Amino acid sequence: MLTYTIRRLFLSVPVLLFIALIIFLLLQLAPGDPMAQVPLTVPPEVKQKMREALGLGAPWYIQFWKWLVQMFWIEPLVLIDWLTNHSSLLGWLPNTDFYTPCGPGVDGPCDLRVISWQTRSPVMDIVIQRLPQTLWVVGLAYVVAFLIAIPIGIYSAYKQYSAFDQAGTFITMIGFSVPPFFTGPLLIVIFSVYYGWFPSIYDTTHVVNDWDSFVYQLKQMIMPVMVLALQVTAQISRFMRASMLDNLKQDYVRTARAKGLPERVVLLVHVLRNSMIAVVTVIALAIPGIFGGSIITERVFKVNGIGDLLITSLFASDMPMVMTLTFIFAFLIVMANIIADVLYGVLDPRIRYD
Repeated sequence: MLTYTIRRLFLSVPVLLFIALIIFLLLQLAPGDPMAQVPLTVPPEVKQKMREALGLGAPWYIQFWKWLVQMFWIEPLVLIDWLTNHSSLLGWLPNTDFYTPCGPGVDGPCDLRVISWQTRSPVMDIVIQRLPQTLWVVGLAYVVAFLIAIPIGIYSAYKQYSAFDQAGTFITMIGFSVPPFFTGPLLIVIFSVYYGWFPSIYDTTHVVNDWDSFVYQLKQMIMPVMVLALQVTAQISRFMRASMLDNLKQDYVRTARAKGLPERVVLLVHVLRNSMIAVVTVIALAIPGIFGGSIITERVFKVNGIGDLLITSLFASDMPMVMTLTFIFAFLIVMANIIADVLYGVLDPRIRYD
């Protein structure tokens, strides 16, 4: 299993490089001009010099190679410097703040990093500040969806065509059909405007230091988490139900019951483990959808995460920021699929990778 995992990690490198190239070429073809927000009073020759300063005058392959070097060599070295509080790799001064922006008059190794055209700050500094917000909301939504969908799928399969199964089918069809950009404003209108139970804006600066602040944190997380969890819950529960129904008809289930095993053991030990093999695939394939939904959800609830940052950067034609953010989304998706492949061998002893 360890050999297979290492091999998959190495094979993911060319995949990620190819994804980065595709993203870069698409951004090159995309409309938009980073100089569009420059005042009209700026002379054309000054705008041309600004373009050259941003690296827009170089050929596309030079720009792509420069981004690769900055992303996969300079940024890891900067991260190591920050984690070890060491200053020899890139010449960082002692006690240098990792989040100090590279503004006018700031010299040093930050000039070598991926710089946002919009803020003139290192892209990864901004991403590190915002990424925990996205991962916290998305991760909690996935946990909630998993905890709700698995029991619903198991019980719906065991009580096939019952009132519970019919109600679950109806609710999951709604979850499949309603997109996040509709459920988000709908929940805001009902629970924030009409009832006033939950805040409509997610306060990312909120600090939890007592019980009241903890309760407020839960309240502001309920709506964005439920919006993201709704569609994933519907998808996982339906596949869980179908997989359970398929395994309940197998010979090993009749054998286990004939041996006198309790029905609870038959369902939760034998049938559930084999059914999870197909569900793991669904969970891995649903990750792109939940990250795509997080972009819309963060925009609706004003969550200061990388999804909202991506939308802002797209409007500003900030190509370095958009390039880095889309690559981070692709990296998380590829890693999730590798984890799903490894879990196959854990759930099914018949699968051997070594």
